Parts: sequence; structure tokens; C-alpha cells
Amino acid sequence: MHSQLESVHPDHRADTLIVLLPGAYDAPKDFVEQGFVTALREESLPADLLLVDAHTGYYTAQQIVERLRSEVIAPARAQGYARIWLAGISLGGYGSLLFAHEHAKMIDGLFVMAPFLGRRDLPAAIQRAGGLAAWDGQLPDADVHDLELWRWLRGYVSSPEARPPLYLGYGDTDRFALSHRLLAAALPPERVFVTPGGHEWAPWLRLWRRFLDLRTWESPD
Repeated sequence: MHSQLESVHPDHRADTLIVLLPGAYDAPKDFVEQGFVTALREESLPADLLLVDAHTGYYTAQQIVERLRSEVIAPARAQGYARIWLAGISLGGYGSLLFAHEHAKMIDGLFVMAPFLGRRDLPAAIQRAGGLAAWDGQLPDADVHDLELWRWLRGYVSSPEARPPLYLGYGDTDRFALSHRLLAAALPPERVFVTPGGHEWAPWLRLWRRFLDLRTWESPD
């Protein structure tokens, strides 16, 4: 899995690594061109940024979680990073959550921007049930992977201490906003960022800057 390391201080490794996963059909170069690396450097944050070319092929082959574990996260730990945060946009947000579902103890937190959260039938059913807190975790004929993920997300209502800290950002007119609002209701308000805009780069960059401003990895959650 190809990746590109961007450091604020190239002469030494930071203690914190943020692993950033792209959306469908995007690539590491898009994060550079759209200002994500510049935003990190402007803040002079004590963190390295790893841009991962986690393209759609890893998802369709159902390899994304294992490839992230064996080729990205485990090697980063072996290199000595004390804290590792996963971040992703759209499909990359989905991949981040899938990884956290299976390997929560390998990361220290997550920030997902406008995450794709599976087929629309499941969020619609959760909304009809009254939200994640009221949903019984069932939906006949639902995609099994989506169902497992939403059941895990429901744990942010019942047992958030058993899960890595999760931050969510999205545009108020994003095409996945129904799913985002359902998830947002399960999180502390200070971990949810909403900005004007849809499923596009300008809102995502604003959300990224807001997350960086928190410096949430600098103190225990």
C-alpha cells in the first residue's frame, strides 16, 4: 500500500502520526493540492502526516482493514510512534471506522470527514427507530458489513469508554448528511463539526483545520 509521509519537522520524527485516507477516486496528491499538508504545517503541530493511497480496490476486495493493519499501522508502531490517529474523507472515513471496529486498541482516536456509512436503507431504518440509542440493531436484508459497523457505532451511546475517541465533521448539505446526523447524535457535541457545504473539498478543508486546532492528541482524552 503506497503512502507518502509529510513531516512538519523533517529532521526528526514526531511522537504522533495522523494516517489520512482518501475518498473514492482520490489519491495522496489530492491532499497536498487541496491544502491539507499546508494546514498542518501552518499550525506547526507536533505530528507527522501519512497520506495513504487506500484506493477503492482495497474495499471491493475486502482487504482494507488487513492491509492497513499489516502495512500501515503496525509498522508505524514499530517505528516508535506513541500515538496514532486515523482520519479519512468519505470512503476513507468508512475505512477508518472499519479498522477501528476490528482493531480499536491499535489506534488512539479517529476523525472522519463526511464519511460514507454504507447503503441508505440502514440509516433510514435507524432514523425511523428514533436514532442509534433506540435502534434494536436489526434490519432484515441489510448488508452484513454495514450492519456490523452500525452496531459497533451504537456502542458510542452505551459504552463510549470502550471505543477510541471519535470526531465527526460534515457539510450541512452533504449527500450523506442523514447518516452523519445519526452518528453525531451519539457523540459529545464538542466532537462534532458542521460547516456549510456539500460533499466537496472546501468544506472538508475547513473541517480539517478545525480538527487540527483542537490538538486533541496532546493530552489524554
